[in-house]
Amino acid sequence: MSTTPESARPPVCRRLRWKGMFIDAPRDPLMEQHNDPYCWCTHTMNCLGPDGKLARTEDCQPDRPCYERT
Repeated sequence: MSTTPESARPPVCRRLRWKGMFIDAPRDPLMEQHNDPYCWCTHTMNCLGPDGKLARTEDCQPDRPCYERT
């Protein structure tokens, strides 16, 4: 589990999606926060990016060749 505040995390590719993006619910301060591991890339519409590597929040960073800034 990550303890880094969301504002301090590096930006992810604008093509990365995860189901939590589409749920409009307040965060429960009593629950431990975590990233949803089920992500997909809107370039490929599956769990792999155009470079054949996994589409995940920790991997879809500026050093990746297919990365698109927000």
